[in-house]
Amino acid sequence: MKHKPLYILGVVLVLFSMLLAACAQQPVATEPPPPPPTEPPPPTAVPPTKAPPPTEVPATEAPPAYEGMMYEAPDCDYGGIMKSIEAVDELTVKFTMCVPDPAFPAKAAFSAFQIIPAEYLEATGGGGDLVDNPVGTGPFMFEAWNRGENVTLQRFDDYWGDPAKAPTAIFRWTAEGPQKLIELQAGTVDGIDNLAPDDIETVQNDPNLQLTPRDPFNIFYVGFNNVFPPFDNEQVRQAIAMGIDRQRIVDTFYPPGSSVADQFLPEGLLARPTDSTWYDFDVEAAKALLTEAGFPDGFETTLTYRNVFRGYLPEPPVVAQDIAAQLKENLNIDLELVEMESGAFIDASNAGEIEGLHLLGWTGDYPDPTNFYDYHFGTGATPQFGTKWDDITSRLTESAQLGDEEARRAIYTEVNDLIKQHVPMIPIAH
Repeated sequence: MKHKPLYILGVVLVLFSMLLAACAQQPVATEPPPPPPTEPPPPTAVPPTKAPPPTEVPATEAPPAYEGMMYEAPDCDYGGIMKSIEAVDELTVKFTMCVPDPAFPAKAAFSAFQIIPAEYLEATGGGGDLVDNPVGTGPFMFEAWNRGENVTLQRFDDYWGDPAKAPTAIFRWTAEGPQKLIELQAGTVDGIDNLAPDDIETVQNDPNLQLTPRDPFNIFYVGFNNVFPPFDNEQVRQAIAMGIDRQRIVDTFYPPGSSVADQFLPEGLLARPTDSTWYDFDVEAAKALLTEAGFPDGFETTLTYRNVFRGYLPEPPVVAQDIAAQLKENLNIDLELVEMESGAFIDASNAGEIEGLHLLGWTGDYPDPTNFYDYHFGTGATPQFGTKWDDITSRLTESAQLGDEEARRAIYTEVNDLIKQHVPMIPIAH
């Protein structure tokens, strides 16, 4: 990234506008309008793009004299939760909220809220050019971006902290999992991410390689849309929840360290309930419930997915096949497997257009329950799961404004119980 000394006074308005957009009561990933449950499809290939020459200020130049600034909304009717931002002194910024937001420190540390010089943001026009011409203060600076292939960074020798050890860093991406490991073993790359589950043992047994695990920060689930029959029947959704052996899926298709999900939230989040449970795998109880719902002989529907590797779902086609086999054997539910292009799949799920079951998941943006729960089940959530449940949304709205961790945990426990009752989705794995 090209560099420029950054003074807080020049960027307060920029940060304020970013936070106003990001902290508005959308499905709270509290970013600029909420992203789809996963990343958009990669951009089409274009020639490498270089950032403009850096506009560096000589190191000997003194920063401008401090002048306090404050930006304030006339009131809180604009729909967000930020009342004002004030530069108290050269190193202190004061945020005043319209309503309490205990997740704000975590949100403010999210990468989408990076501070950008006002003049640089204005120069790029605010039309998305920052993606092609980034600016920052890190140990590396942007050199080139070959879209769909790699990003090249060069060491920034005037970095304020410890200098980068490597003169160049190249980030490449590929959809070929086995090829990544081959290149690592050959020494043509220095590290890889998102190992395929089958490759973990190979890495562990190779004395030349080191495996660095990380805690799960995601959820994989089977989703329903309660607008479309027979999934408008709560008992049908509950029966399917009982009729899938989730432990079998985790044991067969997930890497060591993965766990069967007992709730939507991964471990490690503040205020996460500790005693929530999900339905046990119970075929006979599932059959009885499906019969009570009016489907003693099962039914036909679809299972839609995208064939894209994600940490929460490393092998989509085979997991889809296993779920289809389980529901056929256990409940006589015939699933037609429908594989969609990734972007079209995300668009359809966000629009609430997928009529059968669908496979999707979420990797957290910041470590707070609001990023998982509010995005999917809050007042601003998409119609992915159909019509919202007021008893869930009202509790999420309440918990998002509580500063007491135990009070939040108590409400999230109620939310877990309600999700278990309504079954908008079946949590499978973290």
